[in-house]
Amino acid sequence: MASGPLWSQVQVQVLGLVLVLLRLFSVTRSEDPQPLRLFTDEQLRRHDGRQDDLPILLAVKGVVFDVTEGKDLPVVAEFYGRGAPYNSLAGRDCTRAVATMSLDPADLTSDTSGLSEEQLEALDRVFEGTYKAKYPIVGHTASVTLQRDGGPNLDLQPPPPPPPQGTEEL
Repeated sequence: MASGPLWSQVQVQVLGLVLVLLRLFSVTRSEDPQPLRLFTDEQLRRHDGRQDDLPILLAVKGVVFDVTEGKDLPVVAEFYGRGAPYNSLAGRDCTRAVATMSLDPADLTSDTSGLSEEQLEALDRVFEGTYKAKYPIVGHTASVTLQRDGGPNLDLQPPPPPPPQGTEEL
């Protein structure tokens, strides 16, 4: 049986490989994309809009988005900043809340168990049409890459590559 430090070393190597694969197959909106990060729940919680020097982040389906865009706009236009209508979604994986269109604290979780087909379809529409379309992807949550026991999630599949852009007809 492998010793603790050896297993930790294997976990780190697997996570590194997963991050490289995610980076290869993920799209960000930035001209000069930053490397994607792996966020623990604790790290993500720091990005809830309470600290002015940190970007506001939230995760949906384990994908972490920078939703800071509305942070310094007039109060009417703010969505995720301190005191804004959707601030409760910031700093966490809010997949269930997005699927159910709920701000109930019990729904502010990544857990999708028990959701209806309709809610899962709504989640996919909002994930693709709102978050992926409007906000830069800055990383992924650790819960996507790890099992509850800390081992690698071998079922994790990188997202499909984006369609080619910038091709011109000849």
